[in-house]
Amino acid sequence: MLQLLTTDFVIMALMAGCGLAVASGPLGSFMVWRRMSYFGDTLAHSALLGVSLGLVTGGDPQLAIVISGLGLAILLALLDRNPKLATDTLLGILAHTSLALGVVVLSLTSSVRVNLEAYLFGELLTITPSELAWVLIVIAIVLAVLIKNWNAFLSTTVHRELAEVEGHNTARLNLILIVLIALTIAVSMKIVGVLLITSLLIIPPATARKFSKTPEIMALKASVIGVFCIFSGVFLAFSLDTPVGPSIVVVAGGLFLLSYFLPASSKG
Repeated sequence: MLQLLTTDFVIMALMAGCGLAVASGPLGSFMVWRRMSYFGDTLAHSALLGVSLGLVTGGDPQLAIVISGLGLAILLALLDRNPKLATDTLLGILAHTSLALGVVVLSLTSSVRVNLEAYLFGELLTITPSELAWVLIVIAIVLAVLIKNWNAFLSTTVHRELAEVEGHNTARLNLILIVLIALTIAVSMKIVGVLLITSLLIIPPATARKFSKTPEIMALKASVIGVFCIFSGVFLAFSLDTPVGPSIVVVAGGLFLLSYFLPASSKG
């Protein structure tokens, strides 16, 4: 088992997964604080539409995912500013419509054959060097933007009106955060898939929240938990011959349930 886990393709998989986990800690923390899990689900569902358009047009599916995700992110930000319907209603409509449209586009194109299960649940162990580079570059950008705007994001999250008084452009910050989520989801399809990516963004921060006294500690602990879930999920997948993406999320869910019944720490 140890020899298998040190092969090149597993090492690349772990690097991609850990990169995602590190970025998901702070980014997912903001999603938890702002109760944006449904935003994440909507952006994740739109990713499949990007895959479909990329394959049908003969373009790069990964680039198409990024473009579709960014397009929907901007649309969500605009709708969230002055929605004519409740936000959760709009998100539900966009999420399921974009997912269904992606499947329909694929089914109408007989010349394209694609394994939908790989996009829905991830295919981490087949990641290529070029895909790994793409993941790490995007994750580095996401982390850099988060670090640079950390205090501004926190101010807007804690009290939006007060942040505006302090001079923060809350609309711009909200758009940036949604774009960061879209980018992270776009590069994460290969790792855990469309249906599971939001779980990796939400579960580790939700687990860390109980044991953290400051936002920074929560973000850091969420990243550590995410990395642990990646390693444990890969090991579980090899041990039980189960899909890697779902195995990672199962580990994360198990840790959350365990933490739910543990007493909170007295230290941050």
